[in-house]
Amino acid sequence: MTETSKPVLFSGMQPSADSLQLGNYIGALSQWTKMQEDYDAFFCVVNLHAITVPQDPAGLVARTRRTAAQYIAAGIDPAKSTLFVQSHVSAHAELAWVLNTLTGFGEAGRMTQFKDKSQKQGTDTASVGLFTYPILMAADILLYQAASVPVGEDQRQHVELTRDLANRFNSRFGDTFLVPEAHISKGTAKVYDLQVPTAKMSKSAESDAGLVNVLDPANVTKKKIMRAVTDDEGVVRFDRETKPGVSNLLTIYSVLSGQSVDSVVAEYDGRGYGDLKKGLVEVVEGSLAPVRERTEELLSDPAELDRLLAQGAERANEVAGRTLDLVYERIGLMR
Repeated sequence: MTETSKPVLFSGMQPSADSLQLGNYIGALSQWTKMQEDYDAFFCVVNLHAITVPQDPAGLVARTRRTAAQYIAAGIDPAKSTLFVQSHVSAHAELAWVLNTLTGFGEAGRMTQFKDKSQKQGTDTASVGLFTYPILMAADILLYQAASVPVGEDQRQHVELTRDLANRFNSRFGDTFLVPEAHISKGTAKVYDLQVPTAKMSKSAESDAGLVNVLDPANVTKKKIMRAVTDDEGVVRFDRETKPGVSNLLTIYSVLSGQSVDSVVAEYDGRGYGDLKKGLVEVVEGSLAPVRERTEELLSDPAELDRLLAQGAERANEVAGRTLDLVYERIGLMR
């Protein structure tokens, strides 16, 4: 890639499962593919973040490749965007340490995601890495002088911390970092768990039954959709409060088909939930089958996939290295 005058965008996902799920695809990947046209985009597989909880080493390597392959298969173009693996750029860990020294203990302790996760895991088993996770995320963003950071609402607080750290560093050591903005698309649909339609679809769900995984075989996806929780009313209409299950199915149908929710409701007027689910199976398979096939193609040639990632890492190292050199110079660390 050549240098560009476009504003910089940075985002990434953890390789924490064998497949991304439909919420990742709709909420992140499909948005990224559009944004890469207007930004100098850096998309990262954030495997350093993944080891804040125990990982099987061989499994982590495999999931890292699988996640990168799904980025490309969903439309991230390595010729337009810089696609790389976080651990290939040592500046992420180096800048994170510098930012750790600027972050107050109480400030880090107020991060709601850490509080939630440490309560679930227990404070004795929650790692220090989990505690400093948002500071590594700040390093990820600031290294590339990102203007925009597409994230979900649950990550807004982390981007606010990033902004605070950038301003703090700039005020103490001189202008060094561009202060980023969180990009939270208001129009992006939220995808909920098929079995617990009041909870966001997530890789960390207790059961796989409510997840539509991008790489699931068609018959598995069909079974999950046909078993999705609905209600006893039997009427296809959108009402998030009283009909969360049906509303979730309508939302997914609308986003993937390009139809409005109202037009989907009209199409299934007078028909039952079974018909809606059968129609949704076709829509989901139509969207995910090409991604699944392209992912399998990329994974069948790991040398070529690794070449693309190495190419992205080369540019990422170049850009991140310039920022880190400036940081070290500003704070008095000898190279």
